[in-house]
Amino acid sequence: MEIERKYLIPKLPADYETYPHREIEQGYLSTAPVVRIRRSDQDYILTYKGGGMMVREEFNLPLNQAAYEHLRPKADGILIHKIRYNIPYQKRYTIELDVFLDELAPLVLAEVEFPTKEEAEQFVPPDWFGEDVTFSREYHNSVLSQKAPQN
Repeated sequence: MEIERKYLIPKLPADYETYPHREIEQGYLSTAPVVRIRRSDQDYILTYKGGGMMVREEFNLPLNQAAYEHLRPKADGILIHKIRYNIPYQKRYTIELDVFLDELAPLVLAEVEFPTKEEAEQFVPPDWFGEDVTFSREYHNSVLSQKAPQN
C-alpha cells in the first residue's frame, strides 16, 4: 500500500542539490490500470498501481536492463525524465523532490510517503511547499506522460 501526499514546488530550496539524488526515466504501458516501467540509475522496475489518490495499492517487480529496453518503445505517451532528490524532514520523513526535465520542465513536485492515512492527513509541510495536489489527477505521472511535447 502506498500512502503519499504530493505538492507543487514554486521555488526550489537553496540547498536541494546537496542531497542524495538519482536520475529517473519512466514510461507507462497503461494508464488504466497504471502499469509503469522505470529506470532509476541502474535499477529497473515494473510497477502496477491500483486506483485511488492519497492511498492506493502498489506492486513492484524487478526487471533487468534487457527487459526494460524491450518494453521502453511500447510506452504510451512521452517518457518522463526527472532528477529525484531525497531530502530528510522532521527526522521521520523523506521528501522526494522531483525536478522534471525535457518536455515537462520546469515542473517541480514533491512527494512524502507515510505509514498511515491518519499521519498523512495530519502532515504539515515545510514553508517552501506550494499547493497540495494530492487529489488532483492532473499531477499523477501517468497523466503527465500523456501531455503533448511543447514545441
